Amino acid sequence: MISIDLASRVAFITGGGQGLGLATARRLRAAGARVVLGYFDDPAGANRVRAETAAAELNGAAGGGENEVALAVAADVRDRAAVEAALEVVLARFGRLDFVVNNAGIIRDKSFKNLTDDDWSAVIETNLTGVFNVCHAAQSRIATGGRIVNLASISGVIGFFGQANYSSAKAGVIALTKVLSKELARLKVTVNAVAPGVVLTEMGQSIPEEHRAKMLENIPLRRFGEPDEIASVILFLCSDLASYVTGQTIHVNGGWWA
Repeated sequence: MISIDLASRVAFITGGGQGLGLATARRLRAAGARVVLGYFDDPAGANRVRAETAAAELNGAAGGGENEVALAVAADVRDRAAVEAALEVVLARFGRLDFVVNNAGIIRDKSFKNLTDDDWSAVIETNLTGVFNVCHAAQSRIATGGRIVNLASISGVIGFFGQANYSSAKAGVIALTKVLSKELARLKVTVNAVAPGVVLTEMGQSIPEEHRAKMLENIPLRRFGEPDEIASVILFLCSDLASYVTGQTIHVNGGWWA
């Protein structure tokens, strides 16, 4: 029997309190890793509540107290200093950093002619510059043999109408992943990207019903992805099974290439 054992390893996951981030946290925790859920501390406090609730769930399953295995930490990925402070919290609490999963992202979909400077900047700063900031802060803190997994998207490969900002950001993530896989190889750190198709997270479910119906026609498996299916690929990339995989973009989209 082949098993994945991540006991004693520590993962930092941006956008970890919901969607693919939370699914990833649960998957990595199920394999034994301790997980830190990074979140953007929005004015309403909704993200903090989600992340702290998720951390409490994971800690409760582990018995809590001295057996703490999960932590929620505010980390605005657009702010390098905030990211570095968050990673210092990770090291202070758990003593090491093995896995970084860049999952935080937003969408502001509009046709190109209606796209504002703010719509462009907000998505690029979070979805691309945010990945740069986290990777830059992590390179001097991640353990030898660590893993970085960046969330790209099918949109960054084939491009979707109304997503000039999002598609550009995700295409940039794919290129950045290739470069970092070469530059961080000296540290024996692998860097890969996962490019999901449409997944039934809150973001995926926000797509209008009629648009989802058209998208479904392009998917040979005739269904959308589930968060756990993406998280399972991230788990593989963090495991010893993927020790010779780096610089790759793993497409998890049900066969959609049109």
